[in-house]
Amino acid sequence: MIIVSELLLLALLAGCSSSEPPSEQEIAEVLDSARRNLVFVEGGEFRLGDVGNESGVLFNPIADDNKPPKRIELDSFSMLKTEITWGDFVIFLRAVERVEDYTIDNGFTRAVTLPIISSDDPVSPNYKHKPARSPNFQEAENYCLWLAEKTGLPFSLPSEAQWEYAARNRGQAIAFATDTGEVELDKYLQRPSYAINPLHPVSGNVLIHSSLDVERRPVGSYPPNPLGLHDMTGNVAEWTKDWFRPGFDHLSTTNPVAAEPSSEYAGKRVVRDLAGTGDHLGGSATVYARMGRELDYYLYGFRCVVNQREPIN
Repeated sequence: MIIVSELLLLALLAGCSSSEPPSEQEIAEVLDSARRNLVFVEGGEFRLGDVGNESGVLFNPIADDNKPPKRIELDSFSMLKTEITWGDFVIFLRAVERVEDYTIDNGFTRAVTLPIISSDDPVSPNYKHKPARSPNFQEAENYCLWLAEKTGLPFSLPSEAQWEYAARNRGQAIAFATDTGEVELDKYLQRPSYAINPLHPVSGNVLIHSSLDVERRPVGSYPPNPLGLHDMTGNVAEWTKDWFRPGFDHLSTTNPVAAEPSSEYAGKRVVRDLAGTGDHLGGSATVYARMGRELDYYLYGFRCVVNQREPIN
């Protein structure tokens, strides 16, 4: 009986959301945070894809869609040091009056477990400082374009090449986007599901959960990579703006973006950081792993970049 009551309460909460427009101060705080949290990434040349270590051993041996590597040249850009937070994302959806698009009543079944409301409770899956899980690719892209409109800066989702270049500390041959280039798992998830406590102290330098225990730590909980970027290994997987195709032959060599879908893989965009999905076998948690996902997939987070060659003051 208690279980039934809890489910009814959950469904009731899931069907409700704060859809009132945000205040000017709330919007201003989101925009100010975006400006302050940009990390400048100096451009250069690197080989996009699994380059292997110094001994020639591949980092991601079971995948074929990230080989052979391709030499790429990128202009400098700036990237948000953390994934977009749930709190900022909800303010955006309220500002553009699309909260109600993602409710149970309007057919968005994901709202049963993650209703579009922001919480101040660190235990809540809706805790405002946890990374956002966008309901689809389009809203992730829309968020970055909204930042561009409001700030006058050329914000966008990162290209796949920008994402990997930054995760690899400007293209170095490393496996993980952590402070050390290696992973030390947060121990609080190494326990039965019923015993997982979001308030358990942070340990290690990365969150890689099992696919059965979907959990997120607040952004910035772990040390950043050498460029100052957090959670490019683990926490949540991230959308990029490229259309998915296996390999990199289709990309240009300068500032590449797969801007057109292929007929074979139509409708799929590139997702990076598979450690954020709980996958961590066969090198799939490394910064080289990639996959194509349908545009309406709802599990992934994202961060934005500013496509400007000079640092943002």
